[in-house]
Amino acid sequence: MGRVEGKVVVITGAGRGQGRSHAIRLAEEGADIIAIDICEDIEVVEYPLATAEELQETARLVEKTGRRIVTKQADVRDRAALKAAIDEGVAELGRLDVVVANAAIGPVGADRPLNAFTDAVDVNLSGALNTVHAALPHLGEGASIILIGSAAAYIAEAGAPGPMGPGGIGYSFAKTVLNDYVNWFAPYLAPTGRRLNVVHPTNANTVMLHNTAMYKVFRPDVETPTREDAEVAFPVVQGMPIPYVEPLDVSHAVTYLASDESRYVTGLQLKVDGGAVVKAGK
Repeated sequence: MGRVEGKVVVITGAGRGQGRSHAIRLAEEGADIIAIDICEDIEVVEYPLATAEELQETARLVEKTGRRIVTKQADVRDRAALKAAIDEGVAELGRLDVVVANAAIGPVGADRPLNAFTDAVDVNLSGALNTVHAALPHLGEGASIILIGSAAAYIAEAGAPGPMGPGGIGYSFAKTVLNDYVNWFAPYLAPTGRRLNVVHPTNANTVMLHNTAMYKVFRPDVETPTREDAEVAFPVVQGMPIPYVEPLDVSHAVTYLASDESRYVTGLQLKVDGGAVVKAGK
């Protein structure tokens, strides 16, 4: 028996990166998956978002484990479309036990327009809440809701614009509010047997980190920094001597929170950050 055998899990941002990793790891442990992704670019984000073909690759990899998967294209900012996607997935797979609100964007850079802030908040905060709220009617006793936050919720500080730009600050603001959401809402879900937790990764080895805009944040001293230029600066964030964590490192934490091993764990802020938060003295 797998650790989440027979459970059905909905995951947003499942086209690639952390979302794909969560889908595969949970399927390996026996879960069926409802995989949702926008499969379109968002103009303010300088790197390409996942494609429909990448979402289908996620499906192929999940099916390779022997589990079932339903894929849906939906924008987490659109509550109605998201609800329809979840409802249709539940109708096909028969139930819903776990929610992984993973979809996020990182429109960083001092040159980004003001709507980089609002778009980051709309996707990373409103999108996460839309996911939870659309899924709640399907979730019964024993259900687990997992938000993907960020160590930036602890490290970043409000103030004058810096190299992260309005989008970077919007990202950090959104992840910070997710902390408060868990603290305020988890006690109300607890009497119903439903759990709500958040996982906070540091920089992860995905396209959100590996793009020119992010390289410029870490190496403002280089006119056109490459990945190699940025790699030497990435470890400054973590306490451990690592540049970033792998998506699978985060997926292990997600799997624990999705499983009955954590049946009495709720309201947790679980950091998978290589010591980034404690290094910052937070």
